[in-house]
Amino acid sequence: IDDSGPTTFGALARRVDACANALTGLGMRPEERVLLCLTDTIDFPTAFLGSIKAGIVPIAANTLLTTADYAFMLRDSRACALVVSAPLLPAFLPLLSTIPGLRHVIVSGAAPGALPQGALDLATLLAGAADRFDAAATTRDDICFWLYSSGSTGTPKGTMHVHSSLMHTAYLHGRPVVGVREDDVLFSAAKLFFAYGLGNALTYTLAFGTTTILMAERPTPEAVFRRLREHRPTVFFGVPTLFAMMLASPELPARSDLAIRICTSAGEALPEHIGRRFNEHFGVEVLDGLGSTEMLHVFLSNRPGDVRYGTSGRPVPGY
Repeated sequence: IDDSGPTTFGALARRVDACANALTGLGMRPEERVLLCLTDTIDFPTAFLGSIKAGIVPIAANTLLTTADYAFMLRDSRACALVVSAPLLPAFLPLLSTIPGLRHVIVSGAAPGALPQGALDLATLLAGAADRFDAAATTRDDICFWLYSSGSTGTPKGTMHVHSSLMHTAYLHGRPVVGVREDDVLFSAAKLFFAYGLGNALTYTLAFGTTTILMAERPTPEAVFRRLREHRPTVFFGVPTLFAMMLASPELPARSDLAIRICTSAGEALPEHIGRRFNEHFGVEVLDGLGSTEMLHVFLSNRPGDVRYGTSGRPVPGY
């Protein structure tokens, strides 16, 4: 479910196949790369999975970066296509004629007549493409997608993940640690372009048949509270800064207003007092954990019924 409404798994599958057909129809070939700079709407899983099904390698980019950051990523990855949400397009406009090898610019959510010269509209491409596609002959060890590191040790590094990695995150952390079930509704405040958010909001819902809530806007406490009340997710994936902001907000919901049964936290260490206060207010545990872009998801975590606030828990079996 995103702000435009619900999408069924069948409808998503048709969109993914249409995207794969559209990209191959533009002449893109397996192992070529496409930079995705997309907000959290149905177009993100469409473009991400559509690229993968065609054997093309998507690169999920942070939507909060600068023009210089994007110039580096486009050059470093040698991406031959860019798929970008219309609100994020201004950061790319100075680059469109300066990046060698960038053959296609595809815009998600563009207003009529607002496309830059030579750019393509994603909705139009999907509408004109067949919705059946035979998956490229990839293997579990082929490169599937890239994520760029934060650059805390210098220039951001393009981290390459293979096709089997997404499945590992679901079956090592999502099911045995978090306990994700088919009847769950998942909501991740961490965006899809983060390794943490990609598992929470996309991989887990595909692996276990859950419903997931996608939110395009910034995860302010007010925006998060609105989704928690309206869609009543049962599993909430947050970060320590957001948990603290939620507790400090005058709009903090009552326990009875929400349907959350468990939360997870990652991205930075969860202060002990924040974890305890959130637990006391809502009556749900917050499973603090540690992950990284390079490892794709959480590899140290607290466990339900054995949460020790102020620690990052124990190794996730399989890592």
